[in-house]
Amino acid sequence: MNAVLKIILQRLALGLLTLFIVSIVIFTAVNMLPGDFAQAILGQGATPEAIASIRRDLGLDQNPVTRYLIWLGDMLRGDLGISFAQLNFQSNMGAVELKTVTDQIAPRFANTMFLAGVTAAIAVPFAVTLGVLAALYRNSVFDKAVNISTLTSISSPEFFLAYILILFLAVLNPILPAISNIYQGISFGDRLAATLLPALTLTLVVTAHMMRMTRAAIINLLASPYIEMARLKGLSPMRVIVKHALPNALAPIINVIALNLAYLITGVVVVEVVFVYPGIGQLFVDAVKNRDIPVVQACCLIFAGAYILLNLAADILSILTNPRLRHPK
Repeated sequence: MNAVLKIILQRLALGLLTLFIVSIVIFTAVNMLPGDFAQAILGQGATPEAIASIRRDLGLDQNPVTRYLIWLGDMLRGDLGISFAQLNFQSNMGAVELKTVTDQIAPRFANTMFLAGVTAAIAVPFAVTLGVLAALYRNSVFDKAVNISTLTSISSPEFFLAYILILFLAVLNPILPAISNIYQGISFGDRLAATLLPALTLTLVVTAHMMRMTRAAIINLLASPYIEMARLKGLSPMRVIVKHALPNALAPIINVIALNLAYLITGVVVVEVVFVYPGIGQLFVDAVKNRDIPVVQACCLIFAGAYILLNLAADILSILTNPRLRHPK
């Protein structure tokens, strides 16, 4: 148990170090974007004094190292700052109540997590079941049909799959809404209905990876001596796979599931834009268009944190399910 705890602490330390390096990369990349936000607010007719005043108010006149340290300190205290778009709106419309970046991101992140949860609830059991059946009936018509279907779905762009689903499930057969209209106070049933089409699109995208990894990991174990022994004992093929092969194939399956769950949080930008889904991906696109640096930086850091956290969870679960990984050579 101490060895497992030591490995977990090492992975946590590596995760924090990775997140620190990623924060430097994010800050540098965002601040290297061309253009000037102060100039964009005031327009082409702005005087140099007015531009300098706004840059001083926003702290943009300080050197990059100082701004990074201030930003990092605020992030550690949970203060993501004020959105530049909010400041722009206030300067044009007069005194209005400003929303912090946290206030803007929190409901969007909750929506994205709901979408990811619905997708995972459909995709993970569906993909693992397909993978087990494809391994059980390998080289059969069923196996070939599943492989062709999943390869076709993963080879198609996300927006193409989204429009195909909209055509069949919202236009020709109006079963589900084509636009994800989610608002405050919406009931769970309406929220689920509005989320199903983007969730089905993401399911088509992520199922192939998980199904093929499950199939390959199980087939790789079917030639093992203990599997032969189970067969000689007269166990049914399904029981041999589910009881003996699948538990030992969990490590690579967990890894690929974790990577796909990370994609459901960080890679949903296209799907959210197509369905006008009010998630963090849609907010990120709007922030980039408006050069809203605090929101862009916060979104990028959340994406990076989600990837690191889910990879860390995958590593820990793999170690717990495969004792050999606790004693690397």
